[in-house]
Amino acid sequence: MLKPKEKSERMFLISSEKEMFDTLIKEDHPFRKLNEIINWEEIIKPFEKCYSETGAAAIDLEKGIKSLLIQFWEDYSDRQIEKALQENIAVRWFCGFGIIEQIPKYTYFSKLRARIGTKNIADLFTNINKKLEEFGLFGNVFTFIDASAIITKTALWEERDKALKDGAEKLNNLNVENYAADKDARFGAKSKNKIWYGYKRHEAVDMRYGLVKKVATTPANVLDHKVTKNIAPKEGTVFMDKGYDTKKTQEVLKAKGLHPSTIMKNNNSEKNRDLDRWRSKIRMPFEGTFSKRRRRAKFRGQVKVLMQCFFEAIVHNLKKAVRILPTTIPV
Repeated sequence: MLKPKEKSERMFLISSEKEMFDTLIKEDHPFRKLNEIINWEEIIKPFEKCYSETGAAAIDLEKGIKSLLIQFWEDYSDRQIEKALQENIAVRWFCGFGIIEQIPKYTYFSKLRARIGTKNIADLFTNINKKLEEFGLFGNVFTFIDASAIITKTALWEERDKALKDGAEKLNNLNVENYAADKDARFGAKSKNKIWYGYKRHEAVDMRYGLVKKVATTPANVLDHKVTKNIAPKEGTVFMDKGYDTKKTQEVLKAKGLHPSTIMKNNNSEKNRDLDRWRSKIRMPFEGTFSKRRRRAKFRGQVKVLMQCFFEAIVHNLKKAVRILPTTIPV
């Protein structure tokens, strides 16, 4: 129990810190807006059980998850987020660390991600979206579904040489897991000239403001349309490109009560070029959601890459919310 003098000194320190933060951090800083939009204590509380027995129990979970959020917000490595917490006053304030409070070492963040797990980050993504939906940021009328590449490694010359040495004709999706460090990744191709090794990020984007509402990750060789069932919305019209123009895709969407609005392949007898041009025009403003995504995998393994995609989707949605919502958030 603190003595009266110690208690007084502590309260003075807290008051001084608050004044310092209020002075140094601008009123319109996006991190202030984030704290207005999201009640972090409430939204993170369900995950406290995941971290109750770790060696770094002294670090509050809210501080840890906020630090991970900023890591993806700024695209930091573990070492870089440690440095940012040490040197960036706004980052330190948002994550909840005091002026003289000790910052966790960079090794803490990988342990934290492992402890929380992808399932809990998926729940965090869902819960944040529910809050953003309360602000009217999701229309739930038009949804744009597409996939983008995530590259694990740009060159696999050593892996290819080992495969050839073992008698293989070439390195391909049938044998690459025997040689590559990332066993889950595969070769994917958009065309003859666009080939990569890694994964695909599949997303459903609400077409009111371009917020992501569903996310899935597959090895790069999985065809786009095979993931439609996993990321299809609950209602409305779904816009998709030619890669989704299959009979099975249409059946899946219609079975869910959805209206397919797919750009049809040139050899489809039902193709209406004027209608397809309109569909392309409607979805065009939202194509940037996919093209501006990080193209490199930060981790190895499909589960960890999925965690990366969830964090990136959370950050994308929150950055949108900060720009769209008014300066003063109604309670």
